[in-house]
Amino acid sequence: MKVLVIGGDGYCGWATALYLSDHGYEVGILDNLVRRHWDQQLCVETLTPIAPIQQRLRKWHELTGKKIDLFIGDINDYDFLIRSLRQFEPEAIVHFGEQRSAPFSMIDREHAVMTQTNNVVGNLNLLFAMKEEFPDTHLVKLGTMGEYGTPNIDIEEGYIEINHNGRTDTLPYPKQPGSFYHLSKVHDSHNIHFACKIWGLRATDLNQGVVYGVHTDQTRRDEMLINRLDYDGVFGTALNRFCIQAAIGHPLTVYGKGGQTRGFLDIRDTVRCIEIAVNNPANSGEFRVFNQFTEMFSVGDLALMVEKAGKHVGLDVEINHLDNPRVELEEHYFNAQNTKLKDLGLEPHNLEESLLDSLINVAQHYKDRVDETQILPKVSWRRD
Repeated sequence: MKVLVIGGDGYCGWATALYLSDHGYEVGILDNLVRRHWDQQLCVETLTPIAPIQQRLRKWHELTGKKIDLFIGDINDYDFLIRSLRQFEPEAIVHFGEQRSAPFSMIDREHAVMTQTNNVVGNLNLLFAMKEEFPDTHLVKLGTMGEYGTPNIDIEEGYIEINHNGRTDTLPYPKQPGSFYHLSKVHDSHNIHFACKIWGLRATDLNQGVVYGVHTDQTRRDEMLINRLDYDGVFGTALNRFCIQAAIGHPLTVYGKGGQTRGFLDIRDTVRCIEIAVNNPANSGEFRVFNQFTEMFSVGDLALMVEKAGKHVGLDVEINHLDNPRVELEEHYFNAQNTKLKDLGLEPHNLEESLLDSLINVAQHYKDRVDETQILPKVSWRRD
C-alpha cells in the first residue's frame, strides 16, 4: 500500500514512516520542516542530535535498500498539497502535520492564532483535496485524548449514547479541551466528521495519549536515524522530561498536586496503531474514532516510577511540586475506554522499569546536550 505520512520529520511521524517502510509499505513523507524552526525560535535543541531529513532518508536507503519519497512544503499551500498528492497517489494518508504543543499554543496571541491556522486550515485543505481527487483514500488523523478533557464520567471512544426526555441517540462525545492547541484538534474532528458525512470520505481519528520513549526497532539501527527527544517546558512531555531530569540530577517538575491522570503509550505502540488503522480502513462515509493509549497514570505516579527507576541505576532522584502553570483539575476522575485497537490486534508494551532504565540511559548518554534553563515551565495559562 502507498502511504503518505504528513509531518514525517517529527517525533511520531519519523518513527511511523520508518516502521511502515520497514514493513513493506511504499512510503512518502510530506513536511514543511517547521518543527526544526520552532526549536531555533525557542533556543532549544532536541536531546538527541537529529540529522537533516535528506541525510536521514539516505541512511535509511543505504541500510535497507528502501526508498522513502520526500515532499518539502506546507499543506496550508493548497497548490503544493494537491501537486504532491497527484505525484504520490496515496491509498492512505497519515496526518501528523500539526503544531502539537499545548504550551506553545498558549504563549501569546500570535502562537494561538498560528496553531489554529496551521492545524485547522491545513486539515481543511487536505479534506478538500481528498474530496476533489482522492475520495477513496483513507485518512488516518492523529487526534488527542486532550479533546475530551477530564469529565466526571467514563470517556468512550468518540461517541456516547444519550438518553434524554425519553429519546435515545448516539452522538459525538462532549469535548472539553484544555488549550488552544486542543481546541484546534476539536475543530479538526468536527470538520472531518462533517466531510465524511457529506462527501462520503473515510477517516479514522486516533485520539492519542501522551507518548514516551525514543527508540523503535528501526530508529535504533543507526544514530543517523535516531528520533528526537524533547525535554523543554514547551515541547517536552511528562515522562520523557522526568527521565531526562533524573539523568542530570534535576528535581522532577511535577505541576501542582500531580493528580492529573492521562493515557500513555510507548512510541513503539504508536507506530503499530497507525499500521492497524491503515490496514483496517473506515468505510466510505464513516468517521471512526479510536482512543490510542495503553495505560493510565497520574503525573505523580510517573514521578514515583522514575524515582524508583533512577535509584535502580544509581541516581538520587528528587521530586518537586511546582505551582501549576496550567488551568486544570489536579485531582479528578479519569476512566477512558481503549478497546478498539486491541480488538484489531494491538499487543501493548507496558511501562516497566526496564523501559525507564532505557530512557534514563539514553538521557545519560546525551546529558551534555541539556540546557537546564529550558527545563522549568515558562508559559502560563493565566491572565497574569
